[in-house]
Amino acid sequence: MGRAENQTHGAPGAAPAPRAEESTAPEYWSYTRHLVSLAAAAGHSEAGAVAAVLRDADRVMAESAVVTHLDRRAAHLLDDDGFPAWARAMEDVLSGRDFPARRLHEWNLLRSITVDEFWSAQELTGASDWCQRTAVALLTSRAALGLLASAARTRRVRNAAVQRLRKLPEA
Repeated sequence: MGRAENQTHGAPGAAPAPRAEESTAPEYWSYTRHLVSLAAAAGHSEAGAVAAVLRDADRVMAESAVVTHLDRRAAHLLDDDGFPAWARAMEDVLSGRDFPARRLHEWNLLRSITVDEFWSAQELTGASDWCQRTAVALLTSRAALGLLASAARTRRVRNAAVQRLRKLPEA
């Protein structure tokens, strides 16, 4: 008999099954902890929170958490007057971080299209697949959707843009 932690189940000599906290990777804990801290940061403290996450030794995980945060915040602020100031604050912190900086740049492009500011067809057609898919999902600009319907990088985005255009009310 003995104590439960001393017993093994299964084949003789088999290692005991890992406990739940052992089977979850520490990277996941850090990622989740970073997302929570970033979500709680607002206003002036947000840039500092992003900078703190980017100092994590696991660069890939830290940048992934920051990009997830950028996606959430930018989508929320997309048509808000506070977007430009927020984006400038993030640009300062993201300097030298290619993936998050590119994602912020693409959010700036989506913002320009959303609020009918200047944007270039070349920039939209040269944007990442993620940006083009997000544009189709979020934008109502007939010009942008028409461009993506004819010149997006993938058939998936071109077809989605055509479908989205059909669902938009006539101007």
